[in-house]
Amino acid sequence: MKKQIHVYYVGRVQGVGFRYTAQDSARELGVGGWVKNLHDGRVELVGEADEETLNNFLHRIEEAFSSYIGDKDVAWLPATGEFKDFGIRF
Repeated sequence: MKKQIHVYYVGRVQGVGFRYTAQDSARELGVGGWVKNLHDGRVELVGEADEETLNNFLHRIEEAFSSYIGDKDVAWLPATGEFKDFGIRF
């Protein structure tokens, strides 16, 4: 069963390749959604897949950016089915 995550990452998460790494990982794992930088320095991410895949996706991001992420806020939601791919929003 598919689920959705809506995540806000706080820390030094802009200008370090975060969005492109998230996009590459999402595409490798088959996660749909998007990621974007926010004006306040946070990164916002929405992803949809089954729960195991989403947990793997979150783990990959946290492993790659553990020294940059100061905090995160993750909300688990029902999937909407609107995402066919994963992209970067500007």
